[in-house]
Amino acid sequence: MRRVTRTRKTAETEISVEIDLDGIGRYDNATGVGFFDHMLDQLARHALIDMTVRATGDRHIDDHHTVEDTGITLGMALAEALGDKRGIRRYGSCLLPMDDALVRTALDLSGRPYLVWNLALPTDRIGSFDTELVREFFQAFSTHGGITLHVDLLHGLNSHHIAEAAFKSVARALREAVETDPRKGDAVPSTKGSL
Repeated sequence: MRRVTRTRKTAETEISVEIDLDGIGRYDNATGVGFFDHMLDQLARHALIDMTVRATGDRHIDDHHTVEDTGITLGMALAEALGDKRGIRRYGSCLLPMDDALVRTALDLSGRPYLVWNLALPTDRIGSFDTELVREFFQAFSTHGGITLHVDLLHGLNSHHIAEAAFKSVARALREAVETDPRKGDAVPSTKGSL
């Protein structure tokens, strides 16, 4: 079963995530942060991962804890759903255009978290959303999901397009990496025998 429900509660936030790695990209995400919900919807749809996220947090301060803690919880859910990673492709990449933006993602579900982030957003805000939180989300997601994640902006002028291209590019790479590989059977995709 590659379906997991994970909850995380702190003094700052309460997050619930349900994912199905063998879904069709259904989503129902409600964090109270409109632009972030839109990005989570893109992540689910383009990764073909069914995803339901519920988050409440100290948004009277700002959106930081809600976004970061959602990334933490989603990463934990992904790691749990992958189990020992038998039979998966493990690696994924995507070169994704969105109007003026072109974002390249490469990732490895190695269990060794590392984020390389070469993506600068030209504005501080997209509507009311703090653009620094895009990186914060992916840092939390890669750390707690055990993902080596490289995200590079090759071209881009519009912050909305750049951020959305990043989420879609990561989603497409993730879709490839979590898929089962019919040639691998139930083998762990590593010469070490475990990830």
